[in-house]
Amino acid sequence: MHCPFCRHPDSRVVDSRTTDDGTSIRRRRQCPECSRRFTTVETCSLMVVKRSGVTEPFSRTKVINGVRKACQGRPVTEDALAQLGQRVEEAVRASGCAEVAAHEVGLAILGPLQELDLVAYLRFASVYRAFDSLEDFEAAIAELREATRRPAAEQEDGDGAVAGSQEDDRGRGGTAEVPVPARAAD
Repeated sequence: MHCPFCRHPDSRVVDSRTTDDGTSIRRRRQCPECSRRFTTVETCSLMVVKRSGVTEPFSRTKVINGVRKACQGRPVTEDALAQLGQRVEEAVRASGCAEVAAHEVGLAILGPLQELDLVAYLRFASVYRAFDSLEDFEAAIAELREATRRPAAEQEDGDGAVAGSQEDDRGRGGTAEVPVPARAAD
């Protein structure tokens, strides 16, 4: 690391600390030539591999801008978009890979966007999944209706089993969310 003051090609690390969010390291350095101190911040680079094979750095801003287009005219705040962008970045970084396919970034966007706004989700999914017919939209809407009905249908019966959980999830390979009954206070 070059000293920003005298351009000496070397420096000594005096102190290292992880930032609060844990995504970067702050290092305090001292130049052996001029003895001045300066701070550097190191972050792990995350690269996105596009369909064409070109790689580019992951950009939370690019994710937010893409989702913003799907949310045009919808009651979605900038704060909600920023939180979505953070959730997507955390999910992509949690994969532990230095390079991630653009397809994986799209998958990471779909989940939080579905929770945020269903219309925006359909808009984004129509582009991301390349819908080319009304049947594609109808299938996606049916999927959303099924997902929104399922929590209401999964009510506990007298034996403590979840009504409909085996029947609803048969053949899909998924898992059912089972509500935990509340305990009575002793």
